[in-house]
Amino acid sequence: MPEKAIVLVPTYNEKENIERIIPEILKQDDRLSVLVIDDSSPDGTGQIADRIASGNPRVLVLHRTKKEGLGQAYIAGFRWALERDFDYVFEMDADFSHDPKYLPDFLKAIADADIVLGSRYISGVNVVNWPMMRLLLSYYANVYSRIVTGMPLRDATGGFKCFKRRVLEAIDLGEVRSNGYSFQIEMSYRAFKKGFKIIEIPIVFVDRTAGQSKMSKKIVREAILMVWRLRLWSLFGRLK
Repeated sequence: MPEKAIVLVPTYNEKENIERIIPEILKQDDRLSVLVIDDSSPDGTGQIADRIASGNPRVLVLHRTKKEGLGQAYIAGFRWALERDFDYVFEMDADFSHDPKYLPDFLKAIADADIVLGSRYISGVNVVNWPMMRLLLSYYANVYSRIVTGMPLRDATGGFKCFKRRVLEAIDLGEVRSNGYSFQIEMSYRAFKKGFKIIEIPIVFVDRTAGQSKMSKKIVREAILMVWRLRLWSLFGRLK
């Protein structure tokens, strides 16, 4: 049976992007399907996704009753994918900051890894259209994460990722505590501590041109604290 991959695309008010990005994802490889995970977007993103899905069996939609954050959206998507026969599970933003053209590179790299992470910092700094302060915050957040957790990743906060099914089966998703961008660090760290192989491939990250960023001070604070919690949980044997 041919391998199957699902691209999880969480959405909240992404009507400007969702109709454009779905066909761009699907045309990259016939093995790819898309699951739009919509948190009851007031702008009608979920209804647009439903319309697209009604005409294409490779497009599916998971509606959630309220906005609960990025981490919870992905956890719901992981559980949905594990209930079905997908071999690979992607994380990907809806706003084109993650270019679908890299999906074939992920599918090639995952053959020799358990997780593939699209890295903005593995070959220099490949970020376009970010203010300098946000770029410095992101870059040094990754340096900080690398020092505290010991993970040899240049871009632990990156959200363009591919998991082999067995990684998600091995992690107790009910124990994952992060919900903002630290969710990316936590998922990688839990996999890293279980001995799974994580590799990074270079991508160019281009800031969104439509819609509104979900970044906030609360998300930054969560990430700063979470790396220490992860280190302590590991020391005391609490990671599952």
